[in-house]
Amino acid sequence: MKTVFNDPVNFNVKHPLFNAWTLWFDNPGKKANTASWSQNLKELITFDSVEEFWGVYNNVAKAIDLSPGSNYHLFKQGIKPMWEDPVNELGGKWVIQFPRNKTGEDINTLWLYTMLACIGEGFDYADEVCGAVVSVRKIFYRISLWTRTSNNREICETLGRQLKQTLGLTPVQQLEFQPHSDSIKSGNHNKEHFFV
Repeated sequence: MKTVFNDPVNFNVKHPLFNAWTLWFDNPGKKANTASWSQNLKELITFDSVEEFWGVYNNVAKAIDLSPGSNYHLFKQGIKPMWEDPVNELGGKWVIQFPRNKTGEDINTLWLYTMLACIGEGFDYADEVCGAVVSVRKIFYRISLWTRTSNNREICETLGRQLKQTLGLTPVQQLEFQPHSDSIKSGNHNKEHFFV
């Protein structure tokens, strides 16, 4: 049996991931409502091995090359990257924004590290992770990590601290946790938001 490490061309053994993952893409434009947004959401590919991940990563546009308004969503197979999915309903997301003019090419590395932490089950509560999103906007990039729960603060804070460490953020840079229930209520911010 030959692995990609023994023979990068003629390998016959794949290194399976604990979960299968689906990469989604959307670029809904400025005036998207829920219906048009979901119609714009495109399922690109599902993979379940290390080799397939690198094949996908090396053959899709990098985050920096996406047009403003675009998003990549990497979610466990069977979970749609939307609040309405039953797995996401009670969850939330850790969010951090990076100014485009200061981040540049680094967004590609930050997104790669986020994806690797997800598919490599690099979080203490990996079963609580639903997926991750990179969003490209005119003046910033945003990375978010979606979770199954928003009401267990210990789990949420642990995931936030680990994402912060994965991204190599400084103590000054903060991640914000936003329950999906807040986002559903037209972006209301309430006491459920917290930071690491």
